[in-house]
Amino acid sequence: MTLQFAQQTPDALPLHVVGSDDLDSFIETLTPAHAAWVRASVFSGAIGQSLVLPGEDGAPAAALIGYGTETARARARFVLAAAVPSLPALNFALAGGVPADKLEQECLGWLLTAYRFDRYKSQAPDGAALVSPEGVDEAHVEILANAEALTRTLINTPAADMGPAELEASARGLANAHGASMDVTVGDALLEQNFPMIHAVGRAAEQEPRLIDMRWGDEGPTLTLVGKGVCFDTGGLNLKPGGSMGLMKKDMGGSATVLGLAQIIMASGWKVRLRVLIPAVENNVSGNSFRPGDILTARNGLTVEINNTDAEGRLVLADALAYGAEENPDLMLTMATLTGAARVAVGPDIAPFYTDDAALAQALISAGPQMADPVWQMPFHAPYEAMIEPGIADLDNAPSGGFAGSITAALFLRRFAGDGRYAHFDIYGWTPVPQPARPKGGVQQGARALSMALPQVLGL
Repeated sequence: MTLQFAQQTPDALPLHVVGSDDLDSFIETLTPAHAAWVRASVFSGAIGQSLVLPGEDGAPAAALIGYGTETARARARFVLAAAVPSLPALNFALAGGVPADKLEQECLGWLLTAYRFDRYKSQAPDGAALVSPEGVDEAHVEILANAEALTRTLINTPAADMGPAELEASARGLANAHGASMDVTVGDALLEQNFPMIHAVGRAAEQEPRLIDMRWGDEGPTLTLVGKGVCFDTGGLNLKPGGSMGLMKKDMGGSATVLGLAQIIMASGWKVRLRVLIPAVENNVSGNSFRPGDILTARNGLTVEINNTDAEGRLVLADALAYGAEENPDLMLTMATLTGAARVAVGPDIAPFYTDDAALAQALISAGPQMADPVWQMPFHAPYEAMIEPGIADLDNAPSGGFAGSITAALFLRRFAGDGRYAHFDIYGWTPVPQPARPKGGVQQGARALSMALPQVLGL
């Protein structure tokens, strides 16, 4: 699926964006017939409302879309998108009403309303299309929309069709599309090449575990993205209850997100040396499953006591992080659907991130609202380091007590990230209730904010 603006055509209908507080003054600009039509309708300018104005022949001549009040807009994202499904399947051209600083954001939301995950059912009918307004970077908005579509589709696809091999194939397709190179280490070769924790987590599954290593670009600063690729998580021998296992196809949301971010970077032609590392596994149950009480030795030599096999994501990320750190990149990022504690802290919409880099943190905090991609900085709280040190080994993969679960997971990962600049995102990757431009299902978090922040931080 390709998300794109409509072509400018003479029959594109004018679309007036009208706020609730501006409705009366807007009506005064209309013809008497259209003014009477609006007054006779239930259109109040509220978010989510639309109204088609008929021409003399009865065919649509223009349309109105509600922009709500300032208070209502402050509580919403992608305001225009709320009304797009109620518009007829025609081409529209904005005729004003959207503030200039919100125009690209609202256009992105419109494009995202066209996303459908239709692999397993008949394709839904086309919806209303938007002509790119003057002043909008059409190519940039389309790049953002299609990167989001890639991430959503990867997350939405069930594990039966998105296991480690299929995730590898998706990454390879992206690499081929942009001229990137890719190397993959599979199965027992993980042991031979010193990725013991990736192998331990994934060895019980029918599909062999693997480490995907994609590279693109030959000039500029070095950026390494590491994404959690747990294609399904049963919890291992610490088996999840059924209610907690139902959404575990999304446990590769970190890898889906870094692939979406990589698509933005490559399609935009950044002058950067990009590397994407994805440990792709399925955490399953078999006679050779890793066990509670086992002690694993990571790539960098640190030992890890396994107190819960359901805390597997940090294990596979640790080996990949250690590998990435060996090249001392200018910046390394991890994206992972890592902890329920993060959801308790900030809910499903916000992507918490951890970094000691003040410039990166400030750039992300600034970019989040501008990109309609909310993020929130969380602390690498050093006094909690003792919570991940069990005594019998260097580290504990699942500290007892239930406190600060997202922070301790982030501290765990930092032990493998080397001494360079590093940030970690603990994302949810899922929209539980449909919202404007965000249907229920997989969603990208943090990537748009990073796409705005990283050029500033890396000096691009």
